[in-house]
Amino acid sequence: MPELPEVESQRRRVQRWLKGRRLSAVNVVEDPVVYAGRSARSVAAALRGRRVQAVRRRGKHLWMELDRRPWPAFHFGMTGWFSFYRREEERPRFWKIELVAADGRRLAYTDPRRFGRIRLQQDPAHEPPIARLGFDPLEGLPPTRDLALHLARRKAPLKAVLLDQALFAGVGNWVADEVLYQARLSPRRPAASLSAAEVRRLRDRLHDVIARAVSVNADSDRFPRTWLFHTRWGRRVGALTARDEPIVHETIAGRTTAWVPTRQR
Repeated sequence: MPELPEVESQRRRVQRWLKGRRLSAVNVVEDPVVYAGRSARSVAAALRGRRVQAVRRRGKHLWMELDRRPWPAFHFGMTGWFSFYRREEERPRFWKIELVAADGRRLAYTDPRRFGRIRLQQDPAHEPPIARLGFDPLEGLPPTRDLALHLARRKAPLKAVLLDQALFAGVGNWVADEVLYQARLSPRRPAASLSAAEVRRLRDRLHDVIARAVSVNADSDRFPRTWLFHTRWGRRVGALTARDEPIVHETIAGRTTAWVPTRQR
């Protein structure tokens, strides 16, 4: 499932690919699920001929600012993604919408499992679902003192709180596990139990993990070798971190969680 670093890497690539370009054609596949009940043809009609001025993101949601409203907003869900190409025969499988720029550049949104959404909105940042999202960990984390006040009101385990999109927009399973590993905090700890120093450590690691992942365009092969990310997958018995720490896999807050009890308290 794409998380904030993956979506931000897509945002940057879409901006490089389409910013300043006019959409000469918009091709669609009717899908009432992905288009959230709206006609795909009505979306195509609204976008055709418009110029892309900017591409924005909050959490796992991305939208394009055009020279005229409404604007298209995308949520990637589990398998949503963009493909970039120049020839019609390169069009990928499972595409839902294809934007064709006047210079021949093509961008397709694909979604094999159809958990993503394409919406047409007047002001995506101030309309649901984006308006309901919490802090963006890359661009909008509050100061430690303010974050501590938010956490003090939450008795749920840290893993559940980190995954709450109404508080931390864009944090998914692997990011939450990595942040807690690096912050040396147990995913089972109640959020309200953190000291001021622990909140500061959590905040710093949350921003740093995401910023580092974004800096390498979410290419996991370029993540630091000491990250839990490289050894957390598969629930393998006897799995060890790069530091030879035993990894435990269990379900916390309804999600598979990888953590290191000898390190995380």
